Amino acid sequence: MNAFTMKNWEENVVSGSEGGPRVAYAHASMAYEGVIEGESVCDLLLYYAGEGYDSGTTTSPSLERFDGKVDGREGTFIVRHEFTFDAKGIASTFTVVPGSGTGALAGLTGTGTVGGAMGEEKMGYTFEYTI
Repeated sequence: MNAFTMKNWEENVVSGSEGGPRVAYAHASMAYEGVIEGESVCDLLLYYAGEGYDSGTTTSPSLERFDGKVDGREGTFIVRHEFTFDAKGIASTFTVVPGSGTGALAGLTGTGTVGGAMGEEKMGYTFEYTI
């Protein structure tokens, strides 16, 4: 199963107010298992449409740097996400940033999805790639 576990999440509102539309910055780290094995660090720019944790129909961008293995090949690479979220869960589509692969992952290209329910220990992902 392709899954990840959140290891750390630090979030701060950078503009707006808690009860209304606002922008926040989050820094997170995750542990991955499945086709991607290793750890990542992710920086997110989050838009909250109003009270609570709903992005509405707007997507929030982020960059995530992986350090580990893809299908047994070791190296690093970066993906760009577009997240949507609400109190129930998250969903994202992502694309490998061209030229970001290092080591045995040099030349990596690919796309994928992330999704899961808030509060779950693990969330799932898909990843279609070529090296």
